[in-house]
Amino acid sequence: MSANYRVLKDKDLEKAISPEHTFSSDVLVGLSKNIKRIPSYYFYDRKGSQLFQKIMDLPEYYLTPCEFEILRTKKEEFSRLMKGEPFNLVELGAGDGRKTSILIDHFLKRGLQFKYVPIDISESAMEGLTRFLGKEFPHLEVEGIVAEYFDGIKWLNHLNYRKNLVLFLGSSLGNFDKIQSRVFLHNLWNSLQNGDYVVMGFDLKKEINLMLKAYNDSQGLTSEFNLNLLRRINRELGGNFDLNKFRHYSSYDVFTGAMESYLVSLEKQTVFLETIGQSFTFEEWEPIHTEYSYKYLESDIISLARETGFGIEKQLYDSKKYFVDSIWRVEKAE
Repeated sequence: MSANYRVLKDKDLEKAISPEHTFSSDVLVGLSKNIKRIPSYYFYDRKGSQLFQKIMDLPEYYLTPCEFEILRTKKEEFSRLMKGEPFNLVELGAGDGRKTSILIDHFLKRGLQFKYVPIDISESAMEGLTRFLGKEFPHLEVEGIVAEYFDGIKWLNHLNYRKNLVLFLGSSLGNFDKIQSRVFLHNLWNSLQNGDYVVMGFDLKKEINLMLKAYNDSQGLTSEFNLNLLRRINRELGGNFDLNKFRHYSSYDVFTGAMESYLVSLEKQTVFLETIGQSFTFEEWEPIHTEYSYKYLESDIISLARETGFGIEKQLYDSKKYFVDSIWRVEKAE
């Protein structure tokens, strides 16, 4: 079987939600606010994605080995969910596919009937992923979709009905604040069918210094990852940010339970963005907020599921209980 992908066009998305935001408009709005901020999903251009892959291999970055442990040791729990039915293994933002390969390999060995459907807005990321999977699993049926997450799921469900097992691994949900996470989960619930499953990764609250080290690594890769956002603005929007005049800073807010990342201006300065045609002034020590990474208690996870229409099927923890892959079932009135 061949591994391929399609880029969804307007005609494919007649019944789906169309994105309204663009990089330029989000940067314009974000840098015009009193508290400047740029959404964290703009970290992931090609360079940013490469840097994040390196971050995941750092000894301080406990999240990745914890989730790898869960997938390796609890993989049979995932295969039991589908009860021998044909299904779509849908992944939102698959990255390099290393984590998912554990489940794919297990499902293939178990003889399960499934199609792997990664969904990502980045065509270059999808191209690399499908090429890797085609070599690694030549008998795997892969149909990648380049689209917004919910557009891709709705398009998939309009083709034919198969039960979906949706993966949202890592701590991606933690990048949304409390309101945004509920909106995201409501939209996900609306896009799926009754009885579908979702595997949601959650980074749990733990010793604060452990979390601080994960976001302020000794090799400076997290700093480079954040500063690359300014490099992307320079390249794509004609900006003249001097990266030497900003520094990365991460802290933990004990009230909200979020690690927060900032780019802090080291002096009073003005930056011009040619594509937007506007200048932005920064005071000395003024920050740009770039990322939330919320951490959770088990009670937070239960509340999130209940409030957004899901039932919790199972909680799968690593041996240290630093991380959980929570399996949720879509519950809708028949």
